[in-house]
This record gives sequence, C-alpha cells and structure tokens, in this order.
Amino acid sequence: MKTQIEFYNNKLSYEMDASDLWHALKQREDIVVIDTRQPLGFNNEHIPNAINIPHSEMDRARTTHLDTLKTYICYCDGIGCNASTKGALNMTKLGFKTKELIGGIAWWKRDGYPTDGKKSSKTPPKNCTC
Repeated sequence: MKTQIEFYNNKLSYEMDASDLWHALKQREDIVVIDTRQPLGFNNEHIPNAINIPHSEMDRARTTHLDTLKTYICYCDGIGCNASTKGALNMTKLGFKTKELIGGIAWWKRDGYPTDGKKSSKTPPKNCTC
C-alpha cells in the first residue's frame, strides 16, 4: 500500500486538472501556463495569459527569460496529444518546476473555462463536480 500511496502523491505532484489550475491562477502569482502546441493552435484558442512555446522548440535560448522560481503548467490539445508531456519533460530537463494539465485545452473548455484567441470562448466556468 505504501508504494501505491507514493505513486498517487507523485502523480499529484506532476499533474493538475482544469479546476485546480483555475483556482491556482486566481490565488497564486507563481504559476505560468505554457501552451506547448504550434502557433496555429495557440493563435486559434488558448488559455488566457498562457505563453506559447512549442515543445519542439524548448531549449535554453528560448526559455532564458523565464523565472526559475515559478511553476510552469504545460498543456496541449487533450488526451489524444502528448505535446504537454513532451513540454513538461523538456522544461524539467531545463531546470524548471513543471506540471502537466491533464485533459489539455479540450478539458479546460469542457469544464467551461474561458479561452482567448481567434476562436475564444467566454463562458462562465461550471462548478467542479469532483
């Protein structure tokens, strides 16, 4: 049972869901959201105030301006895409504290949170049922 508890504790250390992110963004200033998709996806629709650094372009030069004291939440399209996993791995290798947004922008929108971009939505968030 100890191994299982460690597994779930570790999982929560590396992931967060849309509701957790929504509340963290309202309560903390030490979080930066990174859209790890290509600019086309980001320009169409992204989480408000997110920055766009495609996972394939994450390197020391592209991230030198980022604050190493902040936590970076990486996301992509959703469960059928692993760009957020690749982004979180790259950012961690570069020395940043990271988490992955499970469900990506698809679950962010499913839960009713607003987006920015050409196809933005400003619906009020639903109450989390979990």
